[in-house]
Amino acid sequence: MRTSGILLPIFSLPNSYGIGTLGKEAYDFIDFLEKSKQTYWQVLPIGPTSYGDSPYQSFSVFAGNPYFIDFDLLHKDGLLEKHDYESLFDESLSIDYGKLYFTRYHVLRKAFSNFDITLMKEFEAQNSDWLDDFSLFMTLKDYHNGVSFLEWEDIYKFRDNQSLNDFKEKHFESINFWKFTQYIFFKQWNNLKKYANLKGIKIIGDMPIYTALDSSDVWANPKLFQLGKDLLPKLVAGCPADDFAPLGQLWGNPLYDYDAMKKTNYAWWIRRVEVASKLFDTIRIDHFRGFEAYFAIPFGDTDAMRGKWKKGPNVTLFNAIKDALGDVDIIAENLGFLTPGVHKMLNKLKYPGMKILEFGFDPDSDSEHMPHNLTSNDVVYTGTHDNYPVRAWYDTLDEDEKKFVHEYLHFDSVYEVVNELIRAALSSVCNIAIIPFWDYLQKGIEARINTPSVLGGNWTFRIEKGDMNDDLASYIAKLMLTYKRYQEN
Repeated sequence: MRTSGILLPIFSLPNSYGIGTLGKEAYDFIDFLEKSKQTYWQVLPIGPTSYGDSPYQSFSVFAGNPYFIDFDLLHKDGLLEKHDYESLFDESLSIDYGKLYFTRYHVLRKAFSNFDITLMKEFEAQNSDWLDDFSLFMTLKDYHNGVSFLEWEDIYKFRDNQSLNDFKEKHFESINFWKFTQYIFFKQWNNLKKYANLKGIKIIGDMPIYTALDSSDVWANPKLFQLGKDLLPKLVAGCPADDFAPLGQLWGNPLYDYDAMKKTNYAWWIRRVEVASKLFDTIRIDHFRGFEAYFAIPFGDTDAMRGKWKKGPNVTLFNAIKDALGDVDIIAENLGFLTPGVHKMLNKLKYPGMKILEFGFDPDSDSEHMPHNLTSNDVVYTGTHDNYPVRAWYDTLDEDEKKFVHEYLHFDSVYEVVNELIRAALSSVCNIAIIPFWDYLQKGIEARINTPSVLGGNWTFRIEKGDMNDDLASYIAKLMLTYKRYQEN
């Protein structure tokens, strides 16, 4: 069945509270997707962000982002008064994460003060395997003024049981606050997902392959990572040099100790996928080629030039996941440097891969990202959160490349390029086509979500309330019917 969806991060939704949330506007967007004859809403990772505000660097791969908790819904639950939060924010189209850090938690603590903690006992019991560590970790971070756990006293850094138990007794309320943020997040998220599914909309969630170094995941499970006795990484993640990054990309994430994970039959990964499969209908796993072989860079290096490829778990990890959880709907982000070994792994697993039309238009090659080279098992995109919006992408092309785009897509006016690339995606043989919402809105460079390897200025784009309008929904719906990505009952 041919289907289509729209990519839009939660944080990009409009409202008056500084960042997109799981409130009314999220429901409005689902209504918009229904009117537009869509099947999928793809979001970026929804975990709590750390330094740099990237959703791919989270304090926990299991937890939800408290920034996404909607205050109006807390008001409806009787936990907040309007005056507790209405004057603190505005309808800015750019997210100010510094302001959010100093305001939103103040409001959430006010809501917590009005909350009956007995209501979350069942949630605590069901999620204790990660929730207890996450809540303790965040409380310890607050206690240490936000510094990395690597800078904590040894009794906390190395998890001395008696010291942690003493700390828990003294900071019981703060630990419960962080549990409360997760209870509320999951409550609001699950209600939103239920609404989406009732409307015929499935949610594609994005799963980063790696964890952040400063995370509860690493702190609570150091033996699952390639760390030294001081808990500093021996090697860190990244990718080799290419045309876009001459010195490679240095991500800095700690690498998994797959030998240690194998001894537990990959229990940590199984639990991670299990939690994600309840949050999302489909899981897009980022940097999927890292399961076949991962790029390992010596810790302390300032670039990726000394990195080396090391073998990953390959299909054995996913066989273990399937044995434990059954079939999980997964999209493999298969971009970047792909070897025959990676292709072999992907062929065995048969997960849909990704193709990006913006990568395809090189007049001197026959790229796998060209529309005529796509397959039904590919998920086609005009671009992703890491790429330019189509309008801005076209401006970066040289004259030969622009000429090739015009000839291939058969249009004359520069103003047609966005629509024609969208049509190329929708008309392709791919079973799933995902279009970033900013392309439907004809946005330029101002809508770029992320510039890889650049710290600061990313993850801030927001749409306006008027962007989710009936005229655009009707236009998109017509495209779905034209390219048979929606079947009328």
